[in-house]
Amino acid sequence: MASLGPVSLAESEALSVVVPVFRSAASLPLLHERLTAVLEAISAAHEIILVEDGGNDGTWDIITSLAAADSRVRGIRMSRNYGQHNALLCGIRAAVHPLIVTLDDDLQHPPEEIPRLLEALGRGGFDVVYGAPEREQHSFWRDTASVVTKIALMNAMGAQTARHVSAFRVFRTSLRNAFANYSSPLVSIDVLLTWGTTRFTHLKVRHEPRRIGVSNYSVWKLFTHAMNMITGFSTIPLQLASFIGFGSVLLGIVLLGYIFQQFAMHGRVVPGFYFIASIITVFAGAQLFALGMIGEYLARMYFRSMDKPVYSVAETTSGHSLGNDNPVSAS
Repeated sequence: MASLGPVSLAESEALSVVVPVFRSAASLPLLHERLTAVLEAISAAHEIILVEDGGNDGTWDIITSLAAADSRVRGIRMSRNYGQHNALLCGIRAAVHPLIVTLDDDLQHPPEEIPRLLEALGRGGFDVVYGAPEREQHSFWRDTASVVTKIALMNAMGAQTARHVSAFRVFRTSLRNAFANYSSPLVSIDVLLTWGTTRFTHLKVRHEPRRIGVSNYSVWKLFTHAMNMITGFSTIPLQLASFIGFGSVLLGIVLLGYIFQQFAMHGRVVPGFYFIASIITVFAGAQLFALGMIGEYLARMYFRSMDKPVYSVAETTSGHSLGNDNPVSAS
């Protein structure tokens, strides 16, 4: 998809802010207060979409009260916990303005940095701008897991931008047209955005320490997310199996050649163990190679055959509808 050019003044005044929410009743009122202060200063038309991802605590009550007090707040409650990126996809599809800002619910992404992201989007004619943290405010193991996840994303996205990926981003709403029909339950917003554009950039922003609650992202969840990125959006594991199989075949041939060479030159037979080992290596490698090739095709069929829903909405705040009732398309 071609870039739409610099952000016009009219566009910059119309923002949809999407926040995936999970067990954040304590931080939501402050987040709403800070977001509203920023958005009112830069945007005459905006909305805040809070997607409650099945936390089963008092968060939904807070969202409904915020929506009742502020008509620009829209609440969406998922039927169960689907995951951060699934909740984001739901909110992105419900957005009505030309630009979308996403950020976490824990106040580690300062809303005050949003104007800088918008400026970068317009100044360079980019389609996506990430707010990369100047300094991560996590533990050593959490930071290590984040690095592994970004390496996986670099492969899945096929772009160096993945090194600076963050949940704090601004992008053009029209990009969602590229993944309008996406229905796999495995979601990565960052990968999906690459389906619509290659014009990415990043900006260093403040990353504040978490002062309310604890992180819901454990090291194990991050590593699991990395594995999902590798197996869900690339065929590298299957290709690796093919390469290992091919390498095994070559090794077996070398061993077999060594056996015949010893017999031809010295007239002696290599002990049976080596002969059997070489034969087993050749056939085992050939089988693994064949399975890897078959797996390549099965993976493509698997991607197209999954009918599990990406998400399911249980409830929304009154007076608002879901979906792309007012889609924003490229022009």
